[in-house]
Amino acid sequence: MAQIVDDRKSATIERRAKLFRGFADPSRLAILGALCNEPLAVHEIVERTELSQPNVSNHLRCLLDCGLVASDREGRFIRYRISNPRITVLL
Repeated sequence: MAQIVDDRKSATIERRAKLFRGFADPSRLAILGALCNEPLAVHEIVERTELSQPNVSNHLRCLLDCGLVASDREGRFIRYRISNPRITVLL
């Protein structure tokens, strides 16, 4: 039983660490800021943040993994959005 409790605590700590990792980089914060107003495709994020396309794509992968961003396919584009309105309030 103690092992189950320890595993749950460990999983919770891991989720928290992932969440805070998403906030721990200025480029990721810039991307999140750009997404606060509306869902955007990668090229639109590049325009708004002035980051390179490979850099934006790399940071979006991290933000998706952290659960801060979600994506939706729109035709040939993928639009990224803040995954939870509470994140916008926090920012």
